[in-house]
Amino acid sequence: MAEDLKSLADLKSVVAPVAAAPAREPKIDAQGRSYATGKRKNAVARVWVMPGTGRITVNGREVEKYFARPVLRMVINQPFAVANRVRQYDVVCTVTGGGLSGQAGAVRHGISRALTFYEPDLRAPLKAGGFLTRDSRVVERKKYGKPKARRSFQFSKR
Repeated sequence: MAEDLKSLADLKSVVAPVAAAPAREPKIDAQGRSYATGKRKNAVARVWVMPGTGRITVNGREVEKYFARPVLRMVINQPFAVANRVRQYDVVCTVTGGGLSGQAGAVRHGISRALTFYEPDLRAPLKAGGFLTRDSRVVERKKYGKPKARRSFQFSKR
């Protein structure tokens, strides 16, 4: 067999072609929604994404009422901006735990995951933006004998 192969072109004819990876199927429920869970710090967000006009509802309230700070609303809308899907999807989510910043991060993570379930082709740009990675940083616990997690009492020579 080795004598038959004289060039790389001969090798290509011998090697079987590699099958392409199967295309991902969208995960859409009977109501036409896609569901995902997002997490950040101690906050957990359950997110449903469906085609619509860009309306976002958090815990039964409009996003402008729940997240009053513009920075938090910007964080939530980042996945849509990266995927060029601004005002194309409605979002309904419930968030528990943590503070407002952690909840906004959890909603962003959930929206990103739900978008990839609805449109699997959006996975590459969302992954490149870092929206599909769960930010695992949490507050370090306080240690005994210290005023905070790492802070020590002021040293005095006396």
